[in-house]
Amino acid sequence: MKKIVTILGARPQFIKGAVLSRVIKKHNKIEEVIVHTGQHFDANMSQVFFDEMQIPQPKYNLAINGLNHGAMTGQMLEKIEKILMDEKPDAVVVYGDTNSTIAGALAAKKLHIKVVHIEAGLRSFNMKMPEEVNRILTDRISDLLVCPTDKAVSNLQDEGFNDFSIKIEKHGDIMKDAMDFYSKLSEEKSNIIQDLALTKNQFVLATIHRQENTDFENNLKEIFAALDEIHEKLTVVLPLHPRTKKMLDQFNIRTNIKLIDPVGYFDMINLLKNCKMVLTDSGGLQKEAFFNKKHCVIIREETEWIELVNEGFAKLTGANKSKIITVFKEFIHTTKNFNVDLYGTDVGEKIYTSIKQLIQ
Repeated sequence: MKKIVTILGARPQFIKGAVLSRVIKKHNKIEEVIVHTGQHFDANMSQVFFDEMQIPQPKYNLAINGLNHGAMTGQMLEKIEKILMDEKPDAVVVYGDTNSTIAGALAAKKLHIKVVHIEAGLRSFNMKMPEEVNRILTDRISDLLVCPTDKAVSNLQDEGFNDFSIKIEKHGDIMKDAMDFYSKLSEEKSNIIQDLALTKNQFVLATIHRQENTDFENNLKEIFAALDEIHEKLTVVLPLHPRTKKMLDQFNIRTNIKLIDPVGYFDMINLLKNCKMVLTDSGGLQKEAFFNKKHCVIIREETEWIELVNEGFAKLTGANKSKIITVFKEFIHTTKNFNVDLYGTDVGEKIYTSIKQLIQ
């Protein structure tokens, strides 16, 4: 039986990886070995996380976290290389743009093992973002690039990837499969709407965590001034990221919005389902807002999911109070047909078929 090693480290990667794992298990033609680098490891990734999310247990847990980029990536590279030498897989699968992604891809490539990059071709065109560096380098050394969108494919073509011996395929966004699967489970797993005494379409869901927003006092003040003003019209609910909490305290920024502790995935889905709108600097939440038919105010200067902006489902504002308020008011009075196929269907099955062809 053919074998693949899947490298996962961040919470969203486990959720996406579970989609492909279910398909692999169903067909029973490929053995999958899962490696958890430990990049995200907190209370939300306990045994309960794996059980409730129906995510396969990793065979290896490297417990590498809380380090600077160089140390983290270097330790991952060293430990993943040893695992690959022991397991001798036919391919290594990596997701997205984290340090776990580039470490897994590098370890495999140096051992002449084929690399599959899921979520390939995404670009922010901001080289100050560590994620941008990770995704570009991972794309270049992969053998199969699984793209979620037409724009991702054209990004690769613009960078000359048609001249490389790399297979480029567009199958859609695997997160769409995950949302479809977990959305059904969230109803029975989450009581957050009742617990917070929220009313459907009477609150806004916000998340702020990116360093370009949290680590600059003026940016953080602008964002929270906007959120406070919005809160006067609609309750703003914000699961507070530890970095954001630390910087709010450091800059002595006070806010009137409804701050809550970080939430699990089922709670987040239910918040998404019931909110009026999403304000975020997250990448994944932009798409999840779309999957749940919600407009999204993107508090960044750029987005990898440009089709959401082009189609009018989201708008970029940066850390600018005036722009955030303007877009919020515009979306409050906007109705739009979200029944547009931007991200495909049965993505996990399509990716499985491509991997099978790669390693046969």
